Amino acid sequence: MISANLSAIFYLVSGVLFILALRGLSSPETSRQGNLFGIIGMIIAVTVTFLSTGNFSNGFIYVLIFILFGGSIGAFIAYKIPMTAMPELVAGFHSLVGLAAVFVAISAFLNPEAFNLGSSGNIKLGSLIEMSIGAAVGAITFSGSVIAFLKLQGIMSGSPITFKGQHPLNAIILISIIILIYMLCSTQSSNLFWILLAVSFLIGFLLIIPIGGADMPVVISMLNSYSGWAAAGIGFTLENSALIITGALVGSSGAILSYIMCKGMNRSFFNVILGGFGATDEKSTNSSKEQRPVKSGNADDAAFLMKNASSVIIVPGYGMAVAQAQHALREMVDTLKKNDIKVSYAIHPVAGRMPGHMNVLLAEANVPYDEVFELEEINNDFANADVAFVIGANDVTNPVAKTDPQSPIYGMPVLDVEKCKSVLFVKRSLSPGYAGIDNDLFYKENTLMLFADAKKMTEDITKNL
Repeated sequence: MISANLSAIFYLVSGVLFILALRGLSSPETSRQGNLFGIIGMIIAVTVTFLSTGNFSNGFIYVLIFILFGGSIGAFIAYKIPMTAMPELVAGFHSLVGLAAVFVAISAFLNPEAFNLGSSGNIKLGSLIEMSIGAAVGAITFSGSVIAFLKLQGIMSGSPITFKGQHPLNAIILISIIILIYMLCSTQSSNLFWILLAVSFLIGFLLIIPIGGADMPVVISMLNSYSGWAAAGIGFTLENSALIITGALVGSSGAILSYIMCKGMNRSFFNVILGGFGATDEKSTNSSKEQRPVKSGNADDAAFLMKNASSVIIVPGYGMAVAQAQHALREMVDTLKKNDIKVSYAIHPVAGRMPGHMNVLLAEANVPYDEVFELEEINNDFANADVAFVIGANDVTNPVAKTDPQSPIYGMPVLDVEKCKSVLFVKRSLSPGYAGIDNDLFYKENTLMLFADAKKMTEDITKNL
């Protein structure tokens, strides 16, 4: 067992490592180092927590078994999970963080003596407030993350689920949570505690179901923030500085990321949370799809257009990730460069349903960082480019975001690929994107659809080049 002062020092070191981890994860170039800092910080935090706990010998073996069991599952999932399923994985792990906060709160409420919080029915007021808030936020995080996971996985429809009086009902439930926390702190009634948890689970479910697929990236980021605040609240209850620091870092960084994403997508954060987007009738948008003419081509057509171009802009998207076509794409680009064709990559803030998703995939294929540009840096260049090669992107290139006020993605900044002289659009079919709406870009006069698997089409274009 180590002293409280030494524990505090080690917790501080782990906190600094977590900060360095976040800093490292801000760029693909330093992301591996950031991950390493996070791993070391967590090892220190867990080890110090064990060594700081007195009389743990009786339960140590059980805790160790569960850590090994859970760690093995996590390692297996991390090894097997494809990059395309990363958003679902993040949502799933957020749900576990929320559920862990709920379980800790239940343990502390039922057996406060074990946590030095007082006795049953006479828990310290400050600890009870922290415990109640942590439990409520944890429950909201769990149920909300489960719905987000089901939507991203396709088990549940990505379309908004709305009903009359939904917003007033949500407001009433949120107010009731505040009232329940106040009453619980006044009476310390176990019945009120269980009611608080049940109501919190319910509001998490109701908050996420009306949010459409186009806004799901913001939801994932928001739930990330919630999971951090839930952990921080429980950290105060347990008087564990490492948990407080880690929770605060996750909570604040998640909130900042949510704000950045909302700004990048021209969304109001509060409207997204309240399901204000994605609730429009999409039938009218899709109804004319079958009647509209489409120009389709093959790899030879695409290679001809690229050979005669002086500049090409690549727009990677979720379809590229699904097909694992990033290495084939890099090979095609290298061939274009040998013919003195200028090539650059245009990345939308939420390409692949999560910030940074495309950057990671391109970095995996060793694409130079100075060739990759964010939307605001490259959008003006499309008008001067000869060819835009859209490989699997859909909603982020849809012009209706600028023209149709009834569209669920209206107002979201999109890449102006339609302004190119020629647009090559690689896609398996004319099916809508994750937002559930048809893409007007398919039917533009300067668009040539390349119906095929993204990897195979890219390889065939390279052969023709």
